Amino acid sequence: MPENKKNSISLVLGSGGARGLAHIGVIHWLEEQGYEIASISGCSMGALIGGVYAAGKLDVFEQWVRDINRVDILTLLDLSWQKNGLVKGDKIIATLTELVGDIAIEDLPIKYTAVAADIANEKEVWLSSGNLFDAIRASISLPLFFTPVHHNGVDLIDGGVLNPVPIAPTFNDNTDLTIAVNLGGRVIASNSVSESDNVGQPPSKISRFLARFKNQVVAHNANEWGAYDIANQAFDAMQSTIARQKLAAYPADYFVEIARNACGTIEFHRADEMIKLGYDTAQVCLAALAKDSL
Repeated sequence: MPENKKNSISLVLGSGGARGLAHIGVIHWLEEQGYEIASISGCSMGALIGGVYAAGKLDVFEQWVRDINRVDILTLLDLSWQKNGLVKGDKIIATLTELVGDIAIEDLPIKYTAVAADIANEKEVWLSSGNLFDAIRASISLPLFFTPVHHNGVDLIDGGVLNPVPIAPTFNDNTDLTIAVNLGGRVIASNSVSESDNVGQPPSKISRFLARFKNQVVAHNANEWGAYDIANQAFDAMQSTIARQKLAAYPADYFVEIARNACGTIEFHRADEMIKLGYDTAQVCLAALAKDSL
């Protein structure tokens, strides 16, 4: 490695549900190139992957997520039956805590910030102290899906509502480079969902999940969108627009961009595919970075 190589990185990991598994591939690529990730700012799934990495347990999490299937995912969704969200999230957080450990952010070996949103006061909340998975749970509180988290007197929801690619927490980092991973990139032309996934299935996986509990049979047209599908598409479009504005105002040194239709929000059973996509996309998007390091 050349002595003048700039190798310490502030890594910004954006929100985007299961697409966030691509962050794992990006991290693998950076490590293979010899870069030191010295700081992480993450939102939603980016906060989760970043927190697990900062805790030194990315390999454990990766093996777990590569092994889960659709049924496993459903068993982790503990219904709240509340007006403010479908899922409480307690089972998911308990499972992740068992995998990674009960850790305080202050004890992590690298700087870490999870970004959530105080929607009532229309402002971001940066969580850089306290219990790691409390911060992650607040940051992943996708509206309509997860119930909000009550923290210091306010209700927090997914940070992607206000800032899907949170670069600002890294402004004072003493690192060589800032790399941002945006999961709200331009829609790719090809259908990212395989035909085998769609045969004989309605388009909304949430609808199928809820149907198990309500004992209702709902007929779906092949081109029909359910309420969740519409809300999910709208949220992705909103985040993509905000991300472009934020990145234009506060550009990182380098970007990795994942198409926002690369996979569905809760399609975590596609981990192998998403991790490879992250690695391959980093290789392309960061080619100039690798070249400059030679």
